[in-house]
Amino acid sequence: TIIIAFALVVVIIFAFLRDWRTTVIPVMTIPISLIGTFFIMYIFGFSINVLTLLGIVLAIGLVVDDTIVVLENIYSKIEAGMKPIDAGIAGTNEIFFAVISTTVALVAVFMPVIFLQGLTGRLFREFGIVVAGAVVISSFVALTLTPMMSSKLLKKREKQNWIYEKTEPFFVMLNRGYNNSLDAFMNIRWMAFVMVLFSGGIIALLLSGNRITEEIAPLEDRGQLSGMATGPEGATFEYMDAYVDSVVSAVQQNIPETEALITVTSPGFGSSATNSARINIKLVDASERERSQQEILDDFSPILAKYTDARAFLSQPPTIGGRMARGFPVQYVIQAQNLDKLKEVLPEFMRRAQEAPEFSFVDLNLKFTKPEISIEIDREKARTLGISVRDVAQTLQLGLAGQRFGYFIMAGKQYQIIGQVDRENRNDPLDLKRLYVRSPDGRLIQLDNLVTLEERSSPPQLYRFNRFASATISANLVGKTTTGQGIDAMDRIAKDVLDETFTTDLAGQSREFRDSTNSLYFAFAFALILIYLVLSAQFESFVDPLIIMFTVPLALAGALLVLWRYEETLNIFSQIGIIMLVGLVTKNGILIVEFANQRKAQGLSIREAALDAAKSRFRPILMTSLSTILGILPIALALGAGSESRVSMGVAIIGGLIFSTVLTLYVIPAIYTYFTSKKARMARTTV
Repeated sequence: TIIIAFALVVVIIFAFLRDWRTTVIPVMTIPISLIGTFFIMYIFGFSINVLTLLGIVLAIGLVVDDTIVVLENIYSKIEAGMKPIDAGIAGTNEIFFAVISTTVALVAVFMPVIFLQGLTGRLFREFGIVVAGAVVISSFVALTLTPMMSSKLLKKREKQNWIYEKTEPFFVMLNRGYNNSLDAFMNIRWMAFVMVLFSGGIIALLLSGNRITEEIAPLEDRGQLSGMATGPEGATFEYMDAYVDSVVSAVQQNIPETEALITVTSPGFGSSATNSARINIKLVDASERERSQQEILDDFSPILAKYTDARAFLSQPPTIGGRMARGFPVQYVIQAQNLDKLKEVLPEFMRRAQEAPEFSFVDLNLKFTKPEISIEIDREKARTLGISVRDVAQTLQLGLAGQRFGYFIMAGKQYQIIGQVDRENRNDPLDLKRLYVRSPDGRLIQLDNLVTLEERSSPPQLYRFNRFASATISANLVGKTTTGQGIDAMDRIAKDVLDETFTTDLAGQSREFRDSTNSLYFAFAFALILIYLVLSAQFESFVDPLIIMFTVPLALAGALLVLWRYEETLNIFSQIGIIMLVGLVTKNGILIVEFANQRKAQGLSIREAALDAAKSRFRPILMTSLSTILGILPIALALGAGSESRVSMGVAIIGGLIFSTVLTLYVIPAIYTYFTSKKARMARTTV
């Protein structure tokens, strides 16, 4: 993926510059920045893992941005007749502040993400530091190595190469088309606010009504399925072993892609009981099979349901979360004041959940399935016969408990003496009444004369959550149903079934989903505030950063629109991509606003300054945006093993960049003419 991203970025740079001398300068930035990034990883003690490599892939498209902007500015001055050495100094001085501003803005975006706690913080701390470090190094390279190489390699050509000659008419036409369209748009510049409001409407529409579903992370094809089976309460090892053997045969017949199959009957570890079993299926590599992991699960689940001796399910392992995230993706906790209230509502709640189309399998941890026999002793009759309660209890214990009575030694070996009634005489509850208890005078009295039996059921285990009696309803999701949709379905059922004395909460993967979503919303809001304050300090103005921030709703609308169009979800990866997108799109706004301020300081009117800045920055903005898009394209296309979960990040960034880049080139110049001060401030043009 890194090699593909590098090749695509090189292609787009050469397509715009059309000269190997010019192309080699930004291309040199990539290895230098990446080598520096590996050094940063070494300093922080990071390993080479999926997330740090993801950061490096994203950085490939980002690290050339500053170099392209500096290079294009120097090249335009050489073409205007300046000497290369003078053009290198003047061009870098002119663009210096904009490069620093864009770098600081992009680094500021990752500050909230780096300091997040919980699962999101653990996952993306390394990712954020890798990308931010690569961008900082690239800006240093752009302001030092790039001017030096430009002064040595660039020169004004009297005659361009044939590629340049053939393609120049297209770029001239592109520039002319943008210039004419921008002039026309500035005559109706109030439309900029309509575009921003329209973008806001798209955001509100897509975020309401679950048009874009939410989950913690998309599932990856890891070539693994795992599951649990639960038999009737009290089922023996032999019963469960026979059931597991039948399931193993079904797997071997219906899943030829199986590479390894591991089953454990009556595991005996964790909370597993004798009436349970665990199943783990390892599939062959995805490249060696025609069906995906999801398709295999969908095909085999109805077959597994036909084996009714026990309740069983199979599920795919979660993308993130490790051992703590094992189990069902939806875990919904119901809390009540006492056990009796739970017992009243659970049957109806379970019935509704099992009928819900979002769930393929629903289970409950608080099961009233443990068979229990209550023995009532007729104390009056027992007293008449001279038998105490202790005599009855001792008889039951000696006959049924299988306790050790003592030891005996035979042939030099010691053996335990275990006392217990034969199996055929203790299989039925009525067998209890057939036992005899000895009275003080030596008579044998049948327990049937002294006791009455009452059969009932009770939970094998009681549960508490935040000190309340609780029950957790766990559910597996159907097909592409997301965790957010599953939680919404549970909320609807709770609203219909539970009264105000009940409270609900989430556990397991569902809780991780809610916590990560809340923390990322906070990170997004904090990133916006941080960028605004940083830019305010740099521009020494509260107005210029406000103009730049109008790029954010444009990018957010584009990202959400593409996510909705391609049926991707809002998850940890896509949300991090959207946060990152804020830093990327503000770069374009910074370039236009800073150049407009410089032109205004040189004596141009506000309208002329905005037009000149946008037209002169059109080409570098287009180049940097396309290089970033092509650098991220391998992620959006899910190239590489286990890359399905990161598709939404690539889709969000690319969609947001395309949508915002096109609109920014018109909206920012127009809004600049409304908000900027008429007073010309001194532009920052010295290093």
